[in-house]
Amino acid sequence: MRAVRTTVNRVLLGAVGLVLTVLGGSVLAVGLGAPAPSWWIHDGRRDVLLDDAERTRWREAGWWWPVVLAALAVLLLLALWWLASVLRRHRLTEVLVDTGDGEGAVLRGRALEDALAEEAGRPDGVERAHVRLTGRRGAPRSRVRMRLAPHLDPATALHDFTTGPLAHARDAAGLASLPTEVRLKGVRHRAERVS
Repeated sequence: MRAVRTTVNRVLLGAVGLVLTVLGGSVLAVGLGAPAPSWWIHDGRRDVLLDDAERTRWREAGWWWPVVLAALAVLLLLALWWLASVLRRHRLTEVLVDTGDGEGAVLRGRALEDALAEEAGRPDGVERAHVRLTGRRGAPRSRVRMRLAPHLDPATALHDFTTGPLAHARDAAGLASLPTEVRLKGVRHRAERVS
């Protein structure tokens, strides 16, 4: 899903950038005295963007300006939504911990990620573990990537992770559940010579 969002984001940015570059370059070129292109809507350098005839053409139609303002408002809302989705943090910064006294506490998300990754990387055969917390403060989720040595069985590594580090992290944070997506990948190694 993230790859699709990244691709859509890049395509939209590229298309908007291309349109704005062409229009801005055309306005600049015509403003500096270059001949107007054949598709240009104005005649020359001294022409205004909206002359009196164009500006007052739809004045008697009561629907014109509300439609223009509604379309601009929709474009503004789409642009703000897009900006918010680009700037939104994908990493959970803190987790709410139920302390039992009704007040609760806050656990830094990075601390939980580091502790979980450090414990997941301890067993023999786990070359590296990387953890990222997502979701909401009260209902975190985790994504774990583990690189395994060739001799380690993936099913064993997954079982050891879910019964060990994941259970410890869930209990330490006082969470009823910690949904986790685990990706296992083998470490590249040279072929062994058999004689």
